[in-house]
Amino acid sequence: MFGFLVNIFNIALYLPLFNLLILIYNYLPLSDFGLAIIILTIIIRLILYPISVKALHSQRALQKIQPKVQELQKKYKDDKEKQARETLELYKTEKVNPFSGLLLAIIQLPILIALYRVFWQGLKPEELVNLYGFIANPGNINTMFLGLIDLSQPNIVFAILAGLTQFVQTKMLLPRQGNSKEKDVSQMVQKQMIYFLPVITVVILFRLPSALGLYWTISSIFSIVQQYFLTRKDLINKKNG
Repeated sequence: MFGFLVNIFNIALYLPLFNLLILIYNYLPLSDFGLAIIILTIIIRLILYPISVKALHSQRALQKIQPKVQELQKKYKDDKEKQARETLELYKTEKVNPFSGLLLAIIQLPILIALYRVFWQGLKPEELVNLYGFIANPGNINTMFLGLIDLSQPNIVFAILAGLTQFVQTKMLLPRQGNSKEKDVSQMVQKQMIYFLPVITVVILFRLPSALGLYWTISSIFSIVQQYFLTRKDLINKKNG
């Protein structure tokens, strides 16, 4: 059963991503591996764009009902079970999924695992036999980025950049907190995530190929820009409405 799942994973994710990366690499004038990863990242994020937009809109909806959530927290502060039931009922009434923001992260996890394999094993010459028939075998892959950084090796700079962009992205995605002193468990967890996720990101990427850190950084920047323009669009629509 495990072998079957591995084969499905390879066919559905690893091989397509590996072949697409080599295809991009082959067509770049300077065959810069870093630029190939940046282009691959943008393609992946464009494919995931509809899902990410839906997740962002759900986060915005969650922000809007925060005052109502805080009212329930205050009203039922001595009855946590009742508070939880009423909060869930509010989410249901407002058609808001408090965990919708996790959807994009769940979908991206298999992609990250596949890319880890690509950057860790796929760059070996013997792995090039896995190229599709219509993709030319480059023979040798130069893993340098701008002639300065070997993306096949760990790099603390990219790990820190990934952590910083993760911090900005997480802070932008989390609902704004009101002035109420009553804090539910989800609010406390969300506040901790602002700092916890970036630290974990740096720790994870510190010993991995910096190609993965570059992917993580560009993906986070894409999310930051996307969130900025969606927020700006919502504000303009609200003003005009």
